[in-house]
Amino acid sequence: MTTPFLRYSCVAAMAALLAACSSTPVNKSSKYYLDDGPMKGITQEMVDTLPEPVPRREPLHKGAARPYEVLGRKYMPMTRLEPFRQRGLGSWYGTRYHGKKGSIGEPYDMLQLTAAHPILPLPSYARVTNLENGKSVVVRLNDRGPFLHDRIIDLSYAAAMRLGYAKRGSAKLEVELLLP
Repeated sequence: MTTPFLRYSCVAAMAALLAACSSTPVNKSSKYYLDDGPMKGITQEMVDTLPEPVPRREPLHKGAARPYEVLGRKYMPMTRLEPFRQRGLGSWYGTRYHGKKGSIGEPYDMLQLTAAHPILPLPSYARVTNLENGKSVVVRLNDRGPFLHDRIIDLSYAAAMRLGYAKRGSAKLEVELLLP
């Protein structure tokens, strides 16, 4: 047999729990991971006029060369520029990270031709080719990631648009480190 106080306490706890849940909006209609969608108003013509970065020798960021662990997986970054080629699934990141500092302290700009890679030296440059349509772009690697779904690289939104897969979210890519 329950007392009125116990019933009131249970009702109050349920109300508090429901109120807490309703105060955290979840956009179930978004097709982007964590609502990390594109920037509105950006056209293909705008992206196609962006100049590709020109590979040049830059001092490698010491902090980005240390081994690290994310989501239980260990990564051993490369500490020097040397030939590297990789094929696999690539993705892109957008508005959720726009303006936030990346692994080497530079703010992410989704409208520049940049990328994140888990082990390539930072900063460095790579040619990324969409194996599904043959398009390629040179990007400056200045961040770490991706860390989910066995992706090999995360491109900026502009780079993904240039390669023709921004609307799909991912594509089969080839990454080749460029040596200056």
